Amino acid sequence: MRATGLRGASYDFNVTSTAATILIAEDDRAVREALERALQFEGYTVHAAKNGAEALDLVGEVDPDAIMLDVMMPGIDGLTVCRRIRDKGMQTPVLMLTARHEISDRVAGLDAGADDYLVKPYALDELLARVRALLRRNGVTGDDSQSFVLDDLRMDLAARRVTRGDAVIDLTKTEFDLLELLLHNVDIVLSRDLIYERIWGYDFETGSKSLDVYIGYLRRKLEVDGASRLIHTVRGIGYVARAS
Repeated sequence: MRATGLRGASYDFNVTSTAATILIAEDDRAVREALERALQFEGYTVHAAKNGAEALDLVGEVDPDAIMLDVMMPGIDGLTVCRRIRDKGMQTPVLMLTARHEISDRVAGLDAGADDYLVKPYALDELLARVRALLRRNGVTGDDSQSFVLDDLRMDLAARRVTRGDAVIDLTKTEFDLLELLLHNVDIVLSRDLIYERIWGYDFETGSKSLDVYIGYLRRKLEVDGASRLIHTVRGIGYVARAS
């Protein structure tokens, strides 16, 4: 399968023929319906539950590829749903959605077995990026031969090989992982906090300069001999991969 991005970016995917199935559990009807519409627009099969009890019933019926749980639901809350899913031995990726900002709440979600945690209000692009990341980790959206192409830059995930034109670009593990994250979200601006979470982990000090340093490393390697810039800074927010 081949798709073309908004600014000339293209991606090569080897994907399953069946759309991924997402289960949403959210007690706020407006939010639930908005999420359902957005995910369906992206091509996902969506099942929605208005509380934790319905979510637990649906898990066994629809066998979702990923689950999105609001933490604060009446009756059985999202944390309890996540724990019960894990107690049954299910390894389905879980994204927790919550209005709570405290680190302790984030830790509680992860301790309950969640794979990721997103604080409200969130940007739709960021939510979709996190869903794609969860599905990719679970082997739903691609296999080991997945590759990304942006202009004359190509990344082969199976071979862990990056080329620009005819030149092979030697990257460290962190540089490769950072470039993969950016290329997987071409034309989507990723915040600094999101990148730190994905590449260095939740407990990493986001006030450090590590991200800027590695962006500099990547640019030097990707822009040899005057090659066009593919990783762009969005001041006050973060970074984006897009064709110049």
